[in-house]
Amino acid sequence: MTEISPGSGESTGVCGVLMAGGLSRRMGGGDKCLRLLGEKTILSHIIERVGPQVDRLVLNANGEADRFQNYGLPVVADVVEGFAGPLAGVLTGMEWAARAAPDCEWLLSVPCDAPFLPQDLVARLMEGLREEGAEMACAVSDGRDHPVVALWPLHLRDDLRRAMQEEELRKVDIWTSRYRLARVTFEAQATPAGKLDPFFNTNRPEDLAEAERFL
Repeated sequence: MTEISPGSGESTGVCGVLMAGGLSRRMGGGDKCLRLLGEKTILSHIIERVGPQVDRLVLNANGEADRFQNYGLPVVADVVEGFAGPLAGVLTGMEWAARAAPDCEWLLSVPCDAPFLPQDLVARLMEGLREEGAEMACAVSDGRDHPVVALWPLHLRDDLRRAMQEEELRKVDIWTSRYRLARVTFEAQATPAGKLDPFFNTNRPEDLAEAERFL
């Protein structure tokens, strides 16, 4: 399997974490990112879209890492035990980037069930940060926030760890409410199959069937 390598262009100062640490209950369990969409897995689609936008890319997944060996990515389990939710994936990505890519100042987080992510995601989020003088940024579409599709400053990793460990904080919205958050709106894309939300996610089997139409 041939994958797109991260950092194929100029340095962005951004690392990316692909978050696949959930239990995938609505998909019936297992790794939904390894399900086929067309001739490729959902994870392959995401790597192709996100990889060129970042300097380094890591996969956050729990359990045996060998099942992802064909993708050529480092695989790291949650640094907070007990399936603590998306913030655990963000913190895991932050701590990995601090060790493996000390030149990165930002972390992009994306879920591993969104195969149509924008190819200008990092650029648009970074633009929103600068325009609003914000500390972090998340994507918005159709009036709905996507708190897991976000750009995070790595210098806040110690603050996030303290919040998760000492306060047992788990909700992304509570964490982001403590900082200046830029909400960057992405419009739906026109396709032959109709309008496509770029953050369409394949949580359920019927979502996967619908995603096939948009290919």
